Amino acid sequence: MTMTNTPTILTPEEIDKKLKNLPAWRFEQIPPAGGKISKEFKFKDFIDSLKFVNDLAPFFESLDHHPDIQIKYNKVLFELQRFDIGGKVTDLDFTVASEIERKYGER
Repeated sequence: MTMTNTPTILTPEEIDKKLKNLPAWRFEQIPPAGGKISKEFKFKDFIDSLKFVNDLAPFFESLDHHPDIQIKYNKVLFELQRFDIGGKVTDLDFTVASEIERKYGER
C-alpha cells in the first residue's frame, strides 16, 4: 500500500506540539527553512540493531518514506524529514516516528 496523499508540512509550533507525544524525539531547524526530527534508540548489540531496522523497512517502503538511519553498533539514530519538499518536517514524519516507537515498545 503506497501512500498517494501529499504530506502536510508542519510549522515549528505544530512540530513542538506533536513532539509531546514522542518522548525524547527532538526537532532541529535547518536553515533556511528546513528541519528534521530525530531520536537515538539503544539495543542489545549490533545484530539486534540491524534486526530492528530490517523489521521496519517494509513499513517505510509502504509509505515511500525512508528515514536517514545511522547504526552505531548497539545504537540506531533515526532522522526524519521530507527531502522531496525541501527538507521539511511533515505529518508523515510523525506517522513514521510513531511506528518506530510502537515497534521499539514491543521489544
